[in-house]
Amino acid sequence: MTSIDIDDLVAIDVHTHAEVSEATGCGALSPELQEAADRYFASTHTHRPPASEMADYYRERKMMAVVFTVDATTAMGVPPVPNDEIAQAAADNPDALIAFGSVDPHMGRHAVNEIHRLVYTYDVKGFKFHPSVQAFSPDDHAFYPIYEAIAEHGKIALFHTGQTGIGAALPGGGGIKLKYSNPMLIDDVAADFPGLKIILAHPSFPWQEEALSVATHKQDVYIDLSGWSPKYFPDILVRYTNTLLQNKMLFGSDFPLITPDRWISDFDNLPIKDEVRPKVMKTNAAKLLGLI
Repeated sequence: MTSIDIDDLVAIDVHTHAEVSEATGCGALSPELQEAADRYFASTHTHRPPASEMADYYRERKMMAVVFTVDATTAMGVPPVPNDEIAQAAADNPDALIAFGSVDPHMGRHAVNEIHRLVYTYDVKGFKFHPSVQAFSPDDHAFYPIYEAIAEHGKIALFHTGQTGIGAALPGGGGIKLKYSNPMLIDDVAADFPGLKIILAHPSFPWQEEALSVATHKQDVYIDLSGWSPKYFPDILVRYTNTLLQNKMLFGSDFPLITPDRWISDFDNLPIKDEVRPKVMKTNAAKLLGLI
């Protein structure tokens, strides 16, 4: 990675999705699920750029972005945006993009091998999981070899937690089960893999206090604040951001469903301490990602 001057950055967005493949033009969700997510987020940003295009978007804003896909091939029956495409876009734009990989947990040894390959080939910085969409319980020991591989390389595991806009308001929620995204399931992983850096993604409705508890109790668990407009943050989340977890809270947008511009505009209106704002916006992430 090229040398990054953190002082020159406005922010580091730790949660963005490459939802469309530049090579194929296909997305990682069925049209039905994508449309449901757009309705849930009241998204007006309907253009879903590939990873290479996202680089210019974030560069123009003097930001960096962690970018990934979600490999839910087994559960969803739709292939993901290729990891290699995202990782190569980050390698070509190291001033703007940081690649995380994604593996289908149900692929067993293949998933483990893919983790090793992506680290050795591209030095990806972490791996994204969406337990509800991927239909797996994170605390199931069948998936522990995957975490062992991530820990072996000193990389980050980022887990979606809480409610998901994917499948929202569809009959049966599109078959997606929310229980897999309870942050208490990640507490087992944090306990059994001490030293593994873990990010709990999103304000974890309806398990917000559980997420705060896990992040407070486990040394290497962080929270990204993506997927919600900050104007909807519960008071307890703001309070912990200002106090006990001020060094563990991370700016994330969930782009393209929520733009960084919208998120930051709403965050500016929260009663966040002046000394805490830069920690959330970039310093905490820069330390976690090894940029400083």
